[in-house]
Amino acid sequence: MRGMNTTLMQMTVLMLCGAGWRVLMPNRLSADQTRLVLTSVVYYFFMPVMVLDVLWRADIGWQSLQYSALGSISILLSIVASWMTAKLCRFKNQQTGAVILAAAFPNVTYLGLPVLEQIFGDWTRSLVIQIDLFAEAPLVYTLGIMLARHYGATGEPKPKSVLAFFNAPPFWAAFVAVVLNLNQVPIPFWLAGLLQKCSGAVAPLMIFSLGLALSWRDIRVRNLPFIAPTVLIKLWLMPLIALWLANLLNLTGHPKAAAVMDIAMPSMVMGIVLCDRYKLDSGLYAMAVTVTTALSLASLPLWYRVL
Repeated sequence: MRGMNTTLMQMTVLMLCGAGWRVLMPNRLSADQTRLVLTSVVYYFFMPVMVLDVLWRADIGWQSLQYSALGSISILLSIVASWMTAKLCRFKNQQTGAVILAAAFPNVTYLGLPVLEQIFGDWTRSLVIQIDLFAEAPLVYTLGIMLARHYGATGEPKPKSVLAFFNAPPFWAAFVAVVLNLNQVPIPFWLAGLLQKCSGAVAPLMIFSLGLALSWRDIRVRNLPFIAPTVLIKLWLMPLIALWLANLLNLTGHPKAAAVMDIAMPSMVMGIVLCDRYKLDSGLYAMAVTVTTALSLASLPLWYRVL
């Protein structure tokens, strides 16, 4: 438990450094400008390198299907729960779309990766990447975008082909890594060292970027009726669903604990992009990210103790 608290304290300090950048703006670089650069570097270079490093070595098999099923079903059931809540509470379309995205899609990589890596060890990189690439990302780029377009304002831009969203560096890196893995191609010694060094840069950059994205200015009292059910579904119901599924899928030990905790992460940051593009309530979504991230500092230790 002490290790969990120490890890979260370290993550909090690094996030606060990112939040401090928003206030101080060193060299007149705004938080949004800095975050765009950092996330682009991670997405186009460091993340594909880490995916290649991890999946090339990973034990890909039955457990990969278990992770994929756990992540996909947890997200789908959370979408249903948040949709039913929005219907019962009679939310407007723009708020409904934002609530569904915030409640159903966890920050499995940007926060999950560094937290789980510090708590359980380097082996969790494989778990996180498989849940992300084989479960969450496909659902975000298909069902997530469909929901955003459905609940967004009229006149939203015409979407690209679904396949175009998978024409991205992390997916290509995953494809190459899986091919090399299944064909048992050994990693050259010099390349293994390079991949490991580059992979080490991902976690701190992700946490700092998350801090850049958080803004207390987005917190509005009028959004509390939407935030309350979002928090309950995201931080409590969704992990309960994941725990039930983990038992159903016969996951045990540390893999079970790490997988459930990855699903218990707060709302993903990327959803703000979908809200902006499809005219959902971006302010509400930004508040959901900030509040769920702050509250996760209390909920994650509790889930860790339960698991």
